[in-house]
Amino acid sequence: MTPRLSTPILCAFTIAAALCLTGCQKSKTEKSGPVEVDANVVQADANMLSQLKVTEVMYSELSDTLRVAGQIDFDEQSLTRIGASVTGRVTHIQAPLGAVVNKGDVLATINSSELSSSQLAYLKARSEKELHRRNVERAKTLFASDVISAAELQRRENEFEIASAETRAAQDQLRVLGVSPQAIERLASSGAIDSGSSVVSTIQGVVVERKVATGQVVQPSDVMFVVANLNRVWAVAQVPEQQVSQVKAGQAVHIEVPALAHEKILGKLIYVGQTVNPETRTVLVRTELDNKDGRLKPSMLATMLIESAPMPRVVVPSSAVVRQDDADHVFVEQSDGKFRLTPVKLAAEQNNQRVVLEGIKTGMRVVSEGAFHLNNQRNLNQMGSGG
Repeated sequence: MTPRLSTPILCAFTIAAALCLTGCQKSKTEKSGPVEVDANVVQADANMLSQLKVTEVMYSELSDTLRVAGQIDFDEQSLTRIGASVTGRVTHIQAPLGAVVNKGDVLATINSSELSSSQLAYLKARSEKELHRRNVERAKTLFASDVISAAELQRRENEFEIASAETRAAQDQLRVLGVSPQAIERLASSGAIDSGSSVVSTIQGVVVERKVATGQVVQPSDVMFVVANLNRVWAVAQVPEQQVSQVKAGQAVHIEVPALAHEKILGKLIYVGQTVNPETRTVLVRTELDNKDGRLKPSMLATMLIESAPMPRVVVPSSAVVRQDDADHVFVEQSDGKFRLTPVKLAAEQNNQRVVLEGIKTGMRVVSEGAFHLNNQRNLNQMGSGG
């Protein structure tokens, strides 16, 4: 017969078993620890969801704007360097620096012994030519009277041809020295030698450089004046070789001039260099600007803003971006009203959009309106949890 346990003993066993079970459960709880909560995930309630707008990340056609430091420069096609046509000494300067001159205006006067010698040589050649012309006329008369032979007539005619050639050569030399045809005619008729030579402007414009002083001896190779027409000027800049593929002639550009209160002037590229500067690793670009009002001065600092051809870029609305820990973030939709704060790398803002460089891709959905409020809720949750 099996012995039966007494009631007090049975109760003791029951209590011991319950205590053992409770101890095991407590031990398991202590080992598993508290449940971790992702601080970057926010659960939006119904009220918060009504304030949010979610947009899909997608491609958009955007142009990059390249900012290149440059300056205003002379239009080389409207600039001329003017020098003397003869060797001589400067006796007078008529055009000071900054003078506005027209084509043909006298800039300076030179006294030249070279010019005097050439004028004298021309007068002698003309005299010899006239003498031989008369000899030929006399020889023809004598030949007709059978006084001289045909050989003698031919000799005198040859002498006249040589004298004519020498006269033409002396006249050409005067033209080389800058003497006009009218002045040569006056010299021939009057026989008066003038050693003065005028240096004249070849274009209408402004004297932007004067490189000569009164009393200075100059030669034809010397530049005495630089005259520029400033009605049109250039804006020039150096584009880094890594970015030159984004630049092509004909592209629209904006020129920002700090001296004109950062006014932006519209233009277009007229030249992109074909070589790279080996020292700066840059390529020269140039645009032409209208300057009839004279506001743009050569050597003024300028910034060239060049827009590249539109290309498809992954973008997010600027309103979707929140700053957290000095970095850009967006809230990416997860599921069931959950949104994750996700770090991203973005380019500068264009047309209220930011180009995505890293962090998210097309097809994802981000909070485009209300992201600021959502981030405030996330921060409050962290503070409440002691994070």
